[in-house]
Amino acid sequence: MTESNQSSLTDEQITAVQGVVDRVNSYQETAPEGTVESHLRGGLSEAGIELADEQVAALTEEIEANGSADAGQVLR
Repeated sequence: MTESNQSSLTDEQITAVQGVVDRVNSYQETAPEGTVESHLRGGLSEAGIELADEQVAALTEEIEANGSADAGQVLR
């Protein structure tokens, strides 16, 4: 997804991303570095959602820093 259409995620896509984020949140505390991003990318791929590297990095950073992330706030 390019920078110009990052904000064009539908509510359904945001909901799908949040589901992936929630799944990753459940085990992130004990995960070695890089695991959160890897699992986030894998889950997004399974959901058929393609995000820009910057968006994945922002979600990963939020999860690692706070133990959770609100996909709607991070991505919009």
